[in-house]
Amino acid sequence: MAAPDLIVQNAGELLTLGGPPGPRLGAGMRELGLVTGGAVAAVGERIVAAGPEGEVLSAFPPSADTVVLDAAGAVVTPGLVDPHTHAVFARTREGEFALRVEGKSYEEIAEAGGGIRSSVRSLRAASSDDLLARGRATLDAMLAHGTTTAEVKSGYGLELEAEVKTLEVVRELAKTHAIDVAPTFLGAHEFPDEWRDDRDGYVSLVVDTMMPAVAAAGLARFCDVFCEEGVFTVDQSRAVLEAGLRVGLGAKLHADELHASGGAELAAELGAVSADHLVCASDEGIRALARSGVVAVLLPGTTLSLGKTAFAPARKMIDEGVAVALATDCNPGSSMTESMQIILSLASMMLRMTPAEAMTAATVNAACAVALGDEVGSLGVGKLCDLVIWEVDDHRAIPYHYGVNLVRAVVKRGRVVS
Repeated sequence: MAAPDLIVQNAGELLTLGGPPGPRLGAGMRELGLVTGGAVAAVGERIVAAGPEGEVLSAFPPSADTVVLDAAGAVVTPGLVDPHTHAVFARTREGEFALRVEGKSYEEIAEAGGGIRSSVRSLRAASSDDLLARGRATLDAMLAHGTTTAEVKSGYGLELEAEVKTLEVVRELAKTHAIDVAPTFLGAHEFPDEWRDDRDGYVSLVVDTMMPAVAAAGLARFCDVFCEEGVFTVDQSRAVLEAGLRVGLGAKLHADELHASGGAELAAELGAVSADHLVCASDEGIRALARSGVVAVLLPGTTLSLGKTAFAPARKMIDEGVAVALATDCNPGSSMTESMQIILSLASMMLRMTPAEAMTAATVNAACAVALGDEVGSLGVGKLCDLVIWEVDDHRAIPYHYGVNLVRAVVKRGRVVS
């Protein structure tokens, strides 16, 4: 038996999130696999034991070469998973934030040439090196706040060259950064200025030119579309996602963010990996998500940043048996935060999710929202050793004590990285 390379011991609360494969549903979202006085052992990148400290250390006693981390009675959880981000962009948009504070709506700003189209113009002009530097800084901040796996979308290029440039930057970040990155092609994020009078023509460009090129280059695992009134219709969204499925890209949707536009129903119809936002999802859409097993990724930071008062109906979704996950939606326009910790707080305060439900939604369910539930999101034998040691001794304090970074240490693939 190999000696462990890493031992994390003396965890006051060890949250393993252990359980059957797949996302947690309903009351199962409150089951954290909590072990009092726990430990974790890893050989290389993988967990070989997680549970009561005596059992772990008896099975895997440390050697002179083992790195031993003393949690000193603190909470230890799986690394957080952020399953919806736009972490590669050229410029921030704080000016639009100020306009929203003064009363302008997201839609009004977009119609005036701001919003996503503003980010498109700046990204097209930016160099790959500039995008890489900013993207690395964004991932650094995520890691420091406990995120060990993140999805990153394109979608600020909206032409083949700029979309490929973005996804090549995402690929370089995936190779060189500690965070594991799941890349998503979001060519159908908005209609660029040059295609606003021929929207079906732009859909054809995405489907016939951009999608095959991205897939052939192996630049993405998923494709996404902004299915919303004023952006891509249900039929246009279906065409984009079916094209992605044909070339092996899993389907994701920006769905029902501003209106009940049928996005949740489309996600269920296509068996999407996730449907995200869902602030305005219909009752039938929620039931369809529950029947289909599509993960609902909720983004309360976006609702807060946009100054809205109606948040996604998380309680209804959980009660209906929908698999609920959480994400930052980190982006320069509508949710400029890298911190999954503030999202945990908003989930409890505004979505009325219990601290246990929020933690489940940010770990095991979030991992399933990027099809990585077999690798990350829980502390089980054979999983990657991704974990966080917190500066608290009760997991409920993580969403409770908001606005500060409560991370003491981050372990990624068996190595201390923050």
